[in-house]
Amino acid sequence: MSHTRPLGPMRWIRFAALALTLLAPSPPILADGTVRLAVLKFGTLSWEADVIRRNGFDRAEGFSLEPSVFAGPQATLVALMGGDADMAVTDWIWVSRQRDAGRPYSFVPYSTAIGALMVPSGSDIGSLADLAGHRIGVAGGPLDKNWLLLRALARQRSGLDLASQVDPVYGAPPLLNAQIQQDRLDAVITHWPYAARLSAVGYRPLMDAREAMSELGIQAEVPMIGYVFDEDWAKSHRETTDGFFRAVARAKSRLAESDAEWQALRPLMGVDDEATFIALRDGYRAGIPKRWGKAERAAAEHLFEILRATGGEALVGKAARLAPGTFWEGATD
Repeated sequence: MSHTRPLGPMRWIRFAALALTLLAPSPPILADGTVRLAVLKFGTLSWEADVIRRNGFDRAEGFSLEPSVFAGPQATLVALMGGDADMAVTDWIWVSRQRDAGRPYSFVPYSTAIGALMVPSGSDIGSLADLAGHRIGVAGGPLDKNWLLLRALARQRSGLDLASQVDPVYGAPPLLNAQIQQDRLDAVITHWPYAARLSAVGYRPLMDAREAMSELGIQAEVPMIGYVFDEDWAKSHRETTDGFFRAVARAKSRLAESDAEWQALRPLMGVDDEATFIALRDGYRAGIPKRWGKAERAAAEHLFEILRATGGEALVGKAARLAPGTFWEGATD
C-alpha cells in the first residue's frame, strides 16, 4: 500500500503559485514589447503620441507606446543615440550625416510644415531684400533650415547675402517670439508652431519655407521633419516598426478629420486662447504628408544640394550627396 506524503508549507506555496498562473487569463502578447518615443513636453509629437495611446492604436497593433519627455530637441537625439529611446523626430539632413559617419539611422516622414518669416502687421518689410539692415531673430541657430532656404532664395533673386546684410539674433523659438512682441526684433524666422502662435496675435507671414522651396525649384511637397530610428533596431523589430507606423497613420487621420480629438488634446497644447488653438490645429493639419514617393525623394535630394551649397560642411559634413538609405525603404506610397 502506497502512502502520499503531505505537502510542506513551501511546496504548498509553489503549488498554489503554479495553479494561479495556469488559471489566470493570459495577457495580450506584444509583438516586440514597446516603442520608446522621445518627445518634447509641448511639442506636436506629444499630441500624436497622446492620440495613439488614448485611442489604443498601439495596443491594436500589438505594442505599447512609451513616450519620454525631454527638455529640448538635442536631448531627444542624445536619448536616441544613447539607447534610451527607439524613436525621435528630426530632419533627414541629420540622418544623412549620421549614416555618413557609419551610424545606420533612417527616416520616415512626420510633417511637411517647417517654418516661416514673420513680421509685425504694420511692418514696412515687404520682401527679402527689405530685411537688409534689420535685426532678425533666427530660431535654432545659423544652420536652421528655414534660414538657409531664405538665404538661398535671396541669393538667387538678387545676389543678396542675408547673413552679411542683416543683424541675426539666434535663439530658442519661445525667446524670439517674446522679443519680437517686445519690439526688440524687426522680424523672426521661426518654426511653424511658433509662427502659428505669432499669427494668432496679429503677425503676418512674409514667406514660409514651402514657398521658398517652390521658388528654388522644389515642386514636390518635401517632408523635412520625420521619425528617425536605428535601422538595425527597426529590422530586428520589423513587426513592431510596421505596427508603429500604422498607428501613426491612424492618429494623423483622426487629427485631420476630428475636431473633437483636438479638444481632447487641448490641455497638452499650452494654449490659453481660441485663436492660437485654431492656428496650431490648422498648421498641424496642413503639414500632414500627402505623398512620399519617387518624386518627393528626388525633390529631397535636390533640396539637399541647395542646403549644402548654403550651409556647407557645418551642415552636411563632407558629403556631396544625400547618403543612401537615409529614407526607410518601407515608407513609400
